[in-house]
Amino acid sequence: MGGVGYAPIAPGTAASALTAVMLWLLSWSPLALTGLLLVVLIVGTWSAGEAERALGTKDPGAIVVDEVAGMTISVLTLPLTPHVLVTGFVLFRIFDVVKPFPAGASQRLGGGVGVMTDDVIAGIYAMALLLLARRLGWL
Repeated sequence: MGGVGYAPIAPGTAASALTAVMLWLLSWSPLALTGLLLVVLIVGTWSAGEAERALGTKDPGAIVVDEVAGMTISVLTLPLTPHVLVTGFVLFRIFDVVKPFPAGASQRLGGGVGVMTDDVIAGIYAMALLLLARRLGWL
């Protein structure tokens, strides 16, 4: 993400915010967004594993492709309005930081899979709450 992983403060939050802005600017169809997500998941899992090995540490903050995937998942099935994107961003960041089960446990997985999985789960949790909010008429 263009060096966002090296932001001096909260690189994961910066990457999530940038992803939300890019999703709004692109306003892709759900099908195109799903295709993008699949590419991010496949290439991201591989590249996160390679980056982990190169940097010599488990899930370093410089790796932010996992935030791109999780943020995208959080809004995947909803209209990409500013309200949805901001709410999705907040929910995703909460779940990514708190890591409710099984997100926290998934970090024990090795390599790129371990890097990506907790953010995928956080994105799914955020999407579930967004869908509930929409069903209740709050979005």
